[in-house]
Amino acid sequence: MKTLVLSATLAALAAAPPAGQAADVVEPRTKVGFPERQDGMTLLGTGVRTRTFLKVKVYAIALYVSDTALSGRLARFRGRTTDPGFYRELVTGDFPKQVVMTFVRDATAEQVRDAFYESLPGVDRARLDVFSSHFGAPREGDTYVIRWAPGGVLEFTASGQGKPPIKDQPFATAVFAIWLGDKPIQEDIKRDLVARAAAVLK
Repeated sequence: MKTLVLSATLAALAAAPPAGQAADVVEPRTKVGFPERQDGMTLLGTGVRTRTFLKVKVYAIALYVSDTALSGRLARFRGRTTDPGFYRELVTGDFPKQVVMTFVRDATAEQVRDAFYESLPGVDRARLDVFSSHFGAPREGDTYVIRWAPGGVLEFTASGQGKPPIKDQPFATAVFAIWLGDKPIQEDIKRDLVARAAAVLK
């Protein structure tokens, strides 16, 4: 009996995250896990990008917002996380935030570029070409981080490798609006990316 208890205890310890490391929040449709907290930011929600009428899953996505913004300028939206003003702040607010994208299927560089052309038809294509080139040709399991730094500077990391930042606040706003704006690429992504906001802002 003692042996069984010891084995169960060791198994539980092995499954637990290391001390100080937050447990993952799993996006249910893709089974991709994202940490609850990361670099002074808190996870607001996760979603999944799908394409075509067959709902082919392309990538899992997570939204993080700085703890200082959550306890500061966003605090007034406690109990009102479906308010359009909350989404506007998430799109335009000049505070640290980031989206993390983990691809669940391979894609070509051309598919990535064309997807941004479709999502941002009013944005200069030369700027979009530079931005989309940071993705290369994503492979299943590749993770990309798009971070808003002070001043609307977009910092980009591709599978752990930093890329040249883009210093253009209107462009940064347009990028975050892809998922959170008035006309998002998917309404369910817009909703899902703030699914934890009510609990975070309590």
